[in-house]
Amino acid sequence: MPDFSYNGKIYYNPVEFAMDRIGGTWKMPILWRLQNGKVLRYSELKKSLKHVSDKMLASQLRELEADGFVERTVYPVVPPRTEYKLTPKGEKVIPVIIYIRNYGLELMAELGLGS
Repeated sequence: MPDFSYNGKIYYNPVEFAMDRIGGTWKMPILWRLQNGKVLRYSELKKSLKHVSDKMLASQLRELEADGFVERTVYPVVPPRTEYKLTPKGEKVIPVIIYIRNYGLELMAELGLGS
């Protein structure tokens, strides 16, 4: 496959492109928590992702929203309430995350890690 450019970045293959959209430390865990139609407020996501900073969570949510995986709804109340849910595009990535998660669990078992 020839190299291609998207948003000013050059990609060498589709795996690199996909991982740029959903990879990293926090994007898949965010998507995982929103699966099955779950709607979570920012504070609920923050509480469930113990080690993520506010800045990183906000950044990752913005990227997931910009890429069409997450929908953000802001309610005009005091204080403002913001909720996040998966879009149909976000739902499509859940089987990929399940596969990667199961593979990770297999690797951990091979090394005697985890419970």
